[in-house]
Amino acid sequence: MSSTSVSVTADGEFDKTALPGHEIDMNREKRAVESSNGRTNSKTTPKYRHVAAVHSKPRHSCLSHDSEHSPGFLGFRNLMVIVLIVMNLRLVVENFMKYGVLICFRCHDYRKQDLLLGAILYALVPCHLFVAYLVELAAAQHAKGDLGRLKRGETQKSSRQARAAFQAAWYIIAWSHGINASFCLLVTTYTVYFHIHHPLIGTICQIHAIIVWLKNCSYAFTNRDLRHALLNPESSASLPEIYSACAYPRNVTFSNLCYFWWAPTLVYQPVYPRTSSIRWFFVCKRVSECLGLSMFIWLASAQYAAPVLRNSLDKLATLDVASIIERLMKLSTISLVIWLAGFFAVFQSILNALAEVMRFADREFYTEWWNSPSVGNYWRTWNKPVYHFMRRHIYSPLVGRGWSPYFASAMVFVFSGFLHELLVGIPTHNVLGVAFIGMIAQLPMIALTAPLEKMQGVNGKVAGNCIFWISFCLVGQPLAALLYFFAWQAKYGSVSKEV
Repeated sequence: MSSTSVSVTADGEFDKTALPGHEIDMNREKRAVESSNGRTNSKTTPKYRHVAAVHSKPRHSCLSHDSEHSPGFLGFRNLMVIVLIVMNLRLVVENFMKYGVLICFRCHDYRKQDLLLGAILYALVPCHLFVAYLVELAAAQHAKGDLGRLKRGETQKSSRQARAAFQAAWYIIAWSHGINASFCLLVTTYTVYFHIHHPLIGTICQIHAIIVWLKNCSYAFTNRDLRHALLNPESSASLPEIYSACAYPRNVTFSNLCYFWWAPTLVYQPVYPRTSSIRWFFVCKRVSECLGLSMFIWLASAQYAAPVLRNSLDKLATLDVASIIERLMKLSTISLVIWLAGFFAVFQSILNALAEVMRFADREFYTEWWNSPSVGNYWRTWNKPVYHFMRRHIYSPLVGRGWSPYFASAMVFVFSGFLHELLVGIPTHNVLGVAFIGMIAQLPMIALTAPLEKMQGVNGKVAGNCIFWISFCLVGQPLAALLYFFAWQAKYGSVSKEV
């Protein structure tokens, strides 16, 4: 018997089966009693002797590093969730007692010009993808002509002439793609900065333009290499096997481009893994999540973030360092909640809904970035579409040209800083360079936490994860939001008549 229960008999004594592992002692005691009586009596129940060996082997406390088994922290997790909910509910009550209801549907300064220009930009920006398609269609026709001449085996002289014409055509195609993509971004940036006042409308326009610009670049770079593989069959062996289902130039079609336009990726491929059907209930769930979270973000921004930002302006103007730190810590909570809600709305809800409608099967839009043991791991895992673009079209080509991985990574962050400044500074009409500097500042943070990620054991990874969260919650987003809000107030006054 190996029961683990402790029972007490009617006369107040412990049952002999109460303590597991002591059956041998009990049997020995029983035999001794029976021997003293000179007979065997199965009904005799010996009394418990207080000699059980409680401490029979070396053991460690479960929270000690020497413990053989890692303890579970489910209870602590539940406690932290409860404490977080209670603390934020207290802030909700305090906010309403202090400010009342700040939600106002008619108070936002949405000018008719902002709405009209925003709609025009949103409709015209995708046209640059179709210009890229026309350029690539001409390039494909030219490549097929060159392939035909190569198969006919022309003379060396005519081959040299064809090669010169071929190189000139490639330069024209490359410049056409570059001008088309850059014109798309420049026009949007100019219009948003000088003619769209409201920062939310400007931000939506900038995000759309940057996405289309990145798609344009990927479409041009990928088809250029596919043309090269077509004209150099010896290099076509290195192409991914999945591309054989739609080899160049059969991929240069209007339907193929439209699929890439709406696919939840920034990296162009002739073929993507596809699902067999569309689950419309799944789509409805993701859309409902997005709508609910969008409403939550708006309410949290208007009711909680805006008062904290307004109350921080005088402290920032007088450079009251202690008060600025206190305001940053107070702002960090609501900014983190808003950011997490936005992350879930975009990467879990919107992108999954779009992937389901497009039957796009590769839906790893993020991985467990919240467990990042280093800052570099966070940037590799939280936004996989952008990460794939940066690695495929910037980092890997630079390394292939002989750049060191460190300098190639630095160039990636310089490029990313430029895009972040376009995304934040242009809609707020304040190109401060804070977003750009923030991205460049990631490089020393990556260098600092990279050794922690490689350390044996969990101590280094825990320290790296703590450094990531501190820099993310206290220094990154709250400080940037405070500085850009201060610059906006200094330039225009209140963002709206009443938030």
